[in-house]
Amino acid sequence: MKDNKVNTQPYNTLSFNIIHKDKIVGKLQAIKTTRNSKVNYQSITTINARIIKEIEVNYKYDVTYENNLLKKANVLIDVNNKPHTDITTNWKGNHYQISKNSKKEKVVEGDITYTTILLYFKEPINIEKCYSEQDGSFNTIVPLGNHVYKKINAKDQENIYHYEDGILKKAKINGGLVNFEIVAQ
Repeated sequence: MKDNKVNTQPYNTLSFNIIHKDKIVGKLQAIKTTRNSKVNYQSITTINARIIKEIEVNYKYDVTYENNLLKKANVLIDVNNKPHTDITTNWKGNHYQISKNSKKEKVVEGDITYTTILLYFKEPINIEKCYSEQDGSFNTIVPLGNHVYKKINAKDQENIYHYEDGILKKAKINGGLVNFEIVAQ
């Protein structure tokens, strides 16, 4: 008799505090769901900080892999409750179509196997580049030793990631306008 049981793992949820100038200014929650060969990653980030003026930024990532290849990614960013960015990456059979705010921006050839959302769940061992779902570009990953990695984005901004037992524990993020840390709860 064939076992028709679906191979589903429970949700894997990670929670982080977002810290700016020694003060918690937000939360990041990342969720991984596995169902057979599909893995879905979601992250929701809310930041409320006073930089020059009071600002609220919300990030929502929804990323799907199938057989370890990126199939679809969507990133929505709101600033002060107004849509700021909507980036979608879709696999189209032999390439990825990247669209920004519903306009086709560019095409990326080749397989994408590691994206920035994976940095929360999986230490980037032997990974030299990762795809940024947020801007449709590739970032460079540089191992610094002792389970610490530097990610350099297309604007030459550097983020530093620290891992224990393969899981992200903290990161220093250069957000352009503001630098902050994320720390696992």
